[in-house]
This record gives sequence, C-alpha cells and structure tokens, in this order.
Amino acid sequence: MAKKFTASSDVLRPDSKFNSKLVSKFINCMMWGGKKSAAQDVFYSAMEIVAEKIKDVPPLEIFETAINNVKPALEVRSKRVGGASYQVPMQVNPKRQQSLAFRWILASARGKKGKPMAQRLAAELGDAYNRTGGAMTMRENVHRMAEANKAFAHFAW
Repeated sequence: MAKKFTASSDVLRPDSKFNSKLVSKFINCMMWGGKKSAAQDVFYSAMEIVAEKIKDVPPLEIFETAINNVKPALEVRSKRVGGASYQVPMQVNPKRQQSLAFRWILASARGKKGKPMAQRLAAELGDAYNRTGGAMTMRENVHRMAEANKAFAHFAW
C-alpha cells in the first residue's frame, strides 16, 4: 500500500516566498475547499500590507512574533471527578499552542466584515504583533479561565 502523504510537519514543504514551514502550515490552515493558490494569494497580499504598515521589521518576523504572542501557555480541560466536572488548568503542548494560535487569528480575521480577507488578515497579524486584537483577547480569556480555576490544579492527570 502506498504511503499516504499528509501536510504533517515531516513531509510539509516550506512555502516558495519565505521558505518557511510555519507559513506553509498557516496557508494550509487558511485554505478552504482545497483552494491553496487562493489562500496563498490572500496570505502574501496580507504580508505586503503588513510590510507597508510596519516598515522597520521584516514581514516574516512580524508573522512569527504575532503567532508566538497569541500562543497560549495554559488552558482549561474538563475532568470528571465523582459526579462533578471540574475545569482543570493544564499546560498546552507546543503543537496545540501553534494550532490554537492559527485558529484564533483566522477566526478573528474571518469575523471582521466589510473588507477583503487580505486586509482583515493583515490587520489581525498587526494587532497580534502589537499584543492587541481579537486573537489576543481569546488568549487572555483562556489564561483568565485557567487562573480562575487554579484551585483545581491538583486534579491534573
């Protein structure tokens, strides 16, 4: 049986423009209905807009910093103990941190209406770089939940 190739990190090719696997993964997450070229067009247009807005930093560095700013360190998970469900704060593993950051940035960009996706994504990446915006709000809410439920940390498994 032939090996099935998926977009996992070991077989994922870096993107053509920035030569970055992180960018390639983000484009794959952004893609809808298998339209990769459309997703690439949107992403590269967004990076050009970001480069115009923030001139002193390379766009790839802005993108990587934005992703790192949005990554959550803690999250809450439900744990059932004797008939009661507790929200237990737990550390987030690096792969999940990255996927949550991608998901929140894309959800926040898609949630804005009235502008082309490239402009919305550029605005969200700029906001995440400056530690503001919808994705950062989501991260702060997750951290706040984990902090509020710190009393249940001893249920962590």
